[in-house]
Amino acid sequence: QNQKTKEQIETLLQDGKHRELRERLCCRLSFGTAGLRSAMGAGFCYINDLTVIQSTQGIYKYLERNFADFKQRGFVVGYDTRGQVTSNCSSKKLAKLTAAVLLAKDVLVYFFSTYVPTPFVPYAVQQLRAVAGVMITASHNRKEDNGYKVYWENGAQITSPHDKEIIKCIEECVEPWSGSWNENLVDTSPLRQDPLKKICDSYMEDLTKICYHRELNVQSTLKFVHTSFHGVGHDYVQLAFKAFGFQPPIPVPEQKDPDPDFSTVKCPNPEEGESVLELSLRLAEKEGAKVVVATDPDADRLAVAEQQENGCWKVFTGNELAALFGWWMFSCWKENCSQDADVRNVYMLATTVSSKILRAIALKEGFHFEETLPGFKWIGSRVKNLLDNGKEVLFAFEESIGFMCGTSVLDKDGVSAAVVIAEMATYLQGQGLTLAQKLVDVYEMYGYHISKTSYFLCYDPATIKRIFERLRNFDGPQLYPKCCGAYSILHVRDITTGYDSSQLNHKSVLPVSKSSQMITFTFQNGCVATLRTSGTEPKIKYYAEMCALPGQSDRSVLEEELQKLIEALIENFLEPAKNGLTWRSA
Repeated sequence: QNQKTKEQIETLLQDGKHRELRERLCCRLSFGTAGLRSAMGAGFCYINDLTVIQSTQGIYKYLERNFADFKQRGFVVGYDTRGQVTSNCSSKKLAKLTAAVLLAKDVLVYFFSTYVPTPFVPYAVQQLRAVAGVMITASHNRKEDNGYKVYWENGAQITSPHDKEIIKCIEECVEPWSGSWNENLVDTSPLRQDPLKKICDSYMEDLTKICYHRELNVQSTLKFVHTSFHGVGHDYVQLAFKAFGFQPPIPVPEQKDPDPDFSTVKCPNPEEGESVLELSLRLAEKEGAKVVVATDPDADRLAVAEQQENGCWKVFTGNELAALFGWWMFSCWKENCSQDADVRNVYMLATTVSSKILRAIALKEGFHFEETLPGFKWIGSRVKNLLDNGKEVLFAFEESIGFMCGTSVLDKDGVSAAVVIAEMATYLQGQGLTLAQKLVDVYEMYGYHISKTSYFLCYDPATIKRIFERLRNFDGPQLYPKCCGAYSILHVRDITTGYDSSQLNHKSVLPVSKSSQMITFTFQNGCVATLRTSGTEPKIKYYAEMCALPGQSDRSVLEEELQKLIEALIENFLEPAKNGLTWRSA
């Protein structure tokens, strides 16, 4: 019933563009590391009114089978500020259609009356004891994209087997039901409730559980600049700073309000560093603010920059921020825990492609560190499991600037991370230290962990498959490479096939993930490097890290060794020229 997407298909048909029609109509959306995500537009593998209705009908069917009290417990629906005129698609409209499917079937729906940060949906699912929730967002993706993120009753994103079972249910009921198109139901149905005030108030109150130096925050002279990247973050970050006793951060006026075109940045991903932080850095210089915090458009991730003594800005990587968060969350726990608290009951987690710095801190301090597959859905589920078994989880992260401080939200959360960084910077200022100086201290104490992450763009799935299959048969059939250029390989782990040469039975400890490509190489010199495909974008990503023991403090030697190894990895394993790969734009 969407005229714009209907016209797109009719035009392709009239113009005889059969190949594009096949691409749009002959495959379905599938669950990746962040739910369903694709471009907005016509077609069954795109995000549009129809595919959102179909997905929600499938979820309804699946939840009805799994929960006898589904209709009474209800379902949470949130959305960001994305939109596209050419396909008459917006996150709010898609959220209204999601709600309509459920309301028409007499399900209680908690539908937020305005846009919210993604973490508010998993938080609301737990607080309201709902059976599940959906957030309509494509996070930091390009403006053309949108997505559909599903949370289970435990407050974590769905993992297998739920995702596969939901896809089966979607395919069982592709014809829209009679009430599914009625987006006005959210305004008229008595079963629709607006959880905004309750959830926002409760979230801000829970935030104070990880506020340890309120008196310092109240007196702080440190200034902060915040950019919300044309997304949802502004109001909520302001409230979070208030909850911690801070003066509000200075907003970047051009980026404060929602803009689905993200018109001041070439891409809305704060992970891209200084090039996309230009406006916030210039404003910070003008205002005399030493620290910039940037939340991505749906406010679930955080970038941080700090002005150094020479006037230049240091934009921290996700792995560097994790070293600081790990040190901070453990130090605060140690200072505030009861006398009989057992450090062996404490946990921190990271995805397997992230820095091993938390492992080094855990080894020295006596707490537990665990790894999961890439994607916060794995972290959220594991954290819930640990909490249910009486464990205490302080912090978890993924290198792509996703952080979970505390356990009020079982997903990455840029709002809480922003205010925790502000408190950390304030505390360190009182010690005469900057964030960058403290980072060096952390590395000196626990061992340098120098990492580098980047990516190549590849729009051809066949090329991607060929690259990874070559690695699996490098030295002959089913023989992985023994070296990469001059660098000897000690172990190979292939999450796609479940192979791990470091295990006695050659089976990976982490679960197999056949739907994505991912191979990790452990080198003789202590470097660990992973090649994997992105779960949300047409990218081949590489991650490499040198882990040094405490006392090995010649950083420049480690950096040089890492750089040479990365060059060998790219030249020998990815072969960008031969495979037509596009290097990430500088």
